[in-house]
Amino acid sequence: MCQPGQPVVAVVEQIEITKLRQGDHLILGFSIGGGIDQDPGQNPFSENKADKGIYVTRISPGGPADDAGLRMGDKIMQVNGWDMTMVTHDQARKRLTKKKEEIVRLLVTRKSLEQAVRQSMGSFPRP
Repeated sequence: MCQPGQPVVAVVEQIEITKLRQGDHLILGFSIGGGIDQDPGQNPFSENKADKGIYVTRISPGGPADDAGLRMGDKIMQVNGWDMTMVTHDQARKRLTKKKEEIVRLLVTRKSLEQAVRQSMGSFPRP
């Protein structure tokens, strides 16, 4: 379980999303859920119901996030170098939608990444 102030060990992938300009708006093409101010029991992607992380809850097909490889259920660990493990939902939304940033670099973790690493580690003989 993740404890505030303690290091988090996770298998992460970096995803770079170039926002799509639509008029005065820059579009990422995904929605988020979670945050330290939200009820973690309502998060369908969190296995640990005490997990208050920020998760991707929707991807717009063919949008910038979809094209970049972001997936529903991904847990966002960082946005442009900013820690996202202990933020409110609104802080996460504001960090993602900064008007002056046309490119968003995410560090995400997903179950399939962790499972692949566990399987590959299990396939090597141990000394």
